[in-house]
Amino acid sequence: MLVCPMAERNKEPILEVLADYVDETSSAFGLELGSGTGQHIVHFAQALPSVTWQPSEISSASQQSIRAYVHATKVTNVQEPLTIDVSQPWSQWAGLEQGCCDFIVIINLLHMTEQGLEEMFKGIGQLLKPGGICLAYGPFAMNGIILPECNVQLDEMLQARNPEWGLRDVEELRQLANTNALWLERMVEMPEYTKCLIFRRRQLSER
Repeated sequence: MLVCPMAERNKEPILEVLADYVDETSSAFGLELGSGTGQHIVHFAQALPSVTWQPSEISSASQQSIRAYVHATKVTNVQEPLTIDVSQPWSQWAGLEQGCCDFIVIINLLHMTEQGLEEMFKGIGQLLKPGGICLAYGPFAMNGIILPECNVQLDEMLQARNPEWGLRDVEELRQLANTNALWLERMVEMPEYTKCLIFRRRQLSER
């Protein structure tokens, strides 16, 4: 199993935000894009047993780690990881059907996405049921400003590795969401200078 210390630190604070949107009296389906090691999804699965969780990863090593966490924790509500490249059209996302998701979770992925942000938001808009939510966690810029200095340094390091990477501006994400029948419902300040952005899929009656 792969271990990410950051995931160990943030999995519980993220769960606390996510749990606000889960009705434990009814079943639901949740997709995590870029599941990484698998630490988050098994933590969510243990705490929210009414949700069937679908991990996804393009890395075979990460997929193996997800399977190992599922085996070690004996959770029964996590499905076999899918191979999903979020830069590709949503119709190529491992055969997932339109409107199949009650929740989509994205953790520390947006700032390391190459040219695929528009396709990702198109996919989120297509896969979420009306009224469904997307939780996006990570460090973000606000109105072109990155704070504090540690996030500035993170942004510079990411762009040095790949010019397409870097902290995304909340306003940029809000506009992408609006284009894809989503709206930014809530922004939650989180530990270590991060945020949870909650995007909700508009109802069919809403424009």
